Amino acid sequence: MILVTGSSGFVGKRLCYELVKRDYKIKGVSRKENVLDRGFTNIQVQSIDGTTDWTKVLKNVETVIHLAARVHVIKDISLNPYREFHKVNVEGTLNLANQAKTSGVKRFIYISSIKANGENTKDKPFVEKFTSVTQDPYGLSKRTAEESLVQIAGLEHVIIRPPLIYGPGVKANFRKLIDLVERGRWLPLGGVNNKRSFLGVSNFIDLIIKCIDSPNAANKTFLVSDQDDISTPELISRIAESMDQKAKLFYVPPFLLKLAGILMGKSSQVNRLCDSLQVNTSSVTKSLNWKAPFTMQEELREVIKDYKKGGSK
Repeated sequence: MILVTGSSGFVGKRLCYELVKRDYKIKGVSRKENVLDRGFTNIQVQSIDGTTDWTKVLKNVETVIHLAARVHVIKDISLNPYREFHKVNVEGTLNLANQAKTSGVKRFIYISSIKANGENTKDKPFVEKFTSVTQDPYGLSKRTAEESLVQIAGLEHVIIRPPLIYGPGVKANFRKLIDLVERGRWLPLGGVNNKRSFLGVSNFIDLIIKCIDSPNAANKTFLVSDQDDISTPELISRIAESMDQKAKLFYVPPFLLKLAGILMGKSSQVNRLCDSLQVNTSSVTKSLNWKAPFTMQEELREVIKDYKKGGSK
């Protein structure tokens, strides 16, 4: 039996459907009320922190896939944002992992984030070993959870750090970019010369499932992507191509874009468009002989197909 936390989320829902399709026995956990959803039971858990009782949920479970997390909150009004991230992402994760060990769970697959490494890369892609400091409260909570999880003896762990994940129903900034391309807006990003790693949700799910049974995944940390790093202008061009349109880009020096971001209070959004963020996937390729089964263009076609149907507006 496999337990999937965050089963109603963007990745979790698709993962559960694919697991059922492949005849795995699963149960999901989310904040939604108990429902039977396409062949699996979805169990309601009001909150995930250091006090959550998982005893009944973990019964007969051999593998836990922990997707649930407190992610970035727009206009976070918390007086201590890191404390809020810590309660869910660190205390909640370790509480679940320790109870999983006590219940006889064999493997704990923890979905972390590339933000545990940092916000951007300079000369070299990120690797599994932490070589830089992250100031982001969310990323720091993910890093702390990882460092504590590996100390739990007697429980196999697998840690996966994905970059930005996209797929049908994608929201946030990726969705806004699609909106702008669809409306034919001219974008001042023609002068950006960066490299970023992305991860299609289909590729992500394929890797997670690979990690369930592979003995070579035990106690490993993996960085994963589509293995096709591209610039922001190239991403826009590929989105436009998937919509049978032409990308509309014009040149503005990146330093001016960043200055505008500072003046408008949107530095983080502008930096993500201008800076590089690459991951080195050689470890997952070597350990699991894994290569991304789907190209970015294949995933983008599914994204646009869903978008045109009005998905996730």
